[in-house]
Amino acid sequence: MTKTTTAATAPLLGTRALNRATLDRQLLLRRSPLTAGAAVAHLLGLQAQNVKPPYYALAARLDGFAPEQLSGLMADREVVRIVTMRSTIHTHTADDCLTLRPLVQPARDRELTNFRKGLAGVDLDRLAALARELVEAGPHTMKQLREALLVEWPDADPQALGVAARCRLPLVQVTPRGLWGQSGQVALTTAERWLGRSAEPAPAPDATVLRYLAAFGPASVKDMQTWAGLTRLRDAFERLRPRLVTFWDESGVELFDLPDAPRPDPETSAPSRFLPEFDNLLLSHADRTRVVPKEYRGRSWQGNQAYCTLLVDGFLAGLWRLEGDCLVIEPFGTLTNTQRDEVAAEGERMLGVMHPGVAYDIRFGTVVRR
Repeated sequence: MTKTTTAATAPLLGTRALNRATLDRQLLLRRSPLTAGAAVAHLLGLQAQNVKPPYYALAARLDGFAPEQLSGLMADREVVRIVTMRSTIHTHTADDCLTLRPLVQPARDRELTNFRKGLAGVDLDRLAALARELVEAGPHTMKQLREALLVEWPDADPQALGVAARCRLPLVQVTPRGLWGQSGQVALTTAERWLGRSAEPAPAPDATVLRYLAAFGPASVKDMQTWAGLTRLRDAFERLRPRLVTFWDESGVELFDLPDAPRPDPETSAPSRFLPEFDNLLLSHADRTRVVPKEYRGRSWQGNQAYCTLLVDGFLAGLWRLEGDCLVIEPFGTLTNTQRDEVAAEGERMLGVMHPGVAYDIRFGTVVRR
């Protein structure tokens, strides 16, 4: 929808207004008293390509958080690690694992079309049944699963066989993988076996649209499609339109929101925050300028590697990294003395939460890219 048609019927939300609203939904405008499990549910999961990011994500958002809280939920199988949105690993509650994964199954099916050549002659239904039998008999690494499937289809591409198993089945990473302070290789079984209950039928997206807006709104149809890795969500938004309010952004894109959702004053103060690599705040909108200034676009990535990021005044403002016994902070621009003091204080707090009793120096410099 264009700016001309939208402007006549809905108010404008500028970049700072969108920023403050999104930060509020993301529990980053002020730290929340929510439990770790409630926060994971509210945020519709945490990006978890690596083990540590979900823990740092909650440390930035929750008052009184300790890593053992999320680790305990994972050990008790109340949260799990599974491929869902955007074909990436997320930490989800058990309930969301069993509903969101079916919701995004069309995207996983579409992903398989990129591997047709390597899967020539492979019966995908048979592959799914065999892979399920294997991993439910005992967790398998992806290497073990590929080798077992190659026995059945020796001419297939091993990588494609593994992708097919991951796409056709809801495979979760079993503990100790993902536990704080522990190590473990990736071993997989089905969500049903790990959680002891069946997955839900693929739901209509309407309920998830409302939850997405509660966690990431105000947002456009394309924003949610970017977050979910799905297409054709316009119909769901149109069905929900009578229950929603609409706005337009500075580019003339129509935005949807929940009527009673918080939309703070754009001049509301936003504290500095240290976010992990792959934080969903930076990945869940088609237009990321609500958090990422245009001049810093692409600065938090190099190839396929994402870096830990720093928010100042609610916007991406730099990178950070733990290097040995030092927290190195690399601002993209010049910080005022007040901002430097605030960033350093927030860094001390983050270190105290995540690494209590360990002494770290804090310095402003250049983060080593790896």
